[in-house]
Amino acid sequence: MNKILAFLSSKIGKDSSDSISPLMQWMNPTLIRAEEGKLEFSHTIRKEMTNPLHILHGGITAAIIDDAMGAAVYSLNNSHAYTTVNLHVDYFAPAKEGDVVIAQASVVKKGKQIMNAECLLWNSDKTKLIAKGNSNLIRTNLELDTN
Repeated sequence: MNKILAFLSSKIGKDSSDSISPLMQWMNPTLIRAEEGKLEFSHTIRKEMTNPLHILHGGITAAIIDDAMGAAVYSLNNSHAYTTVNLHVDYFAPAKEGDVVIAQASVVKKGKQIMNAECLLWNSDKTKLIAKGNSNLIRTNLELDTN
């Protein structure tokens, strides 16, 4: 098991208040599962994550998906940081304040410069697909300390 995956595995069942991502700190999901290139998070929808219709805001949905995919790429223990090139999200069903949603992110294709990832966002019992996203992420010149 790589060091980053070992670190992530130690966070299973815990919130993300100490994440390296300020956005993930704000969204504060709980890590449910961690495998190399595959992560699963639960998010409780708070009032400030909703729109005037009192449902999960589309931008927050996209942020949940994007951050989960980025974390899945991070779990691969890369020597360099990757950043999103594009993000495509399909919205299927609403979630409301107090709901718990599950983000299942995985790396689909691992290239030297570009990675492709996807994320499914489910309701709490995974019977209703809320949204689905995919993204290409590109290797940056920013070296990561994986020691």
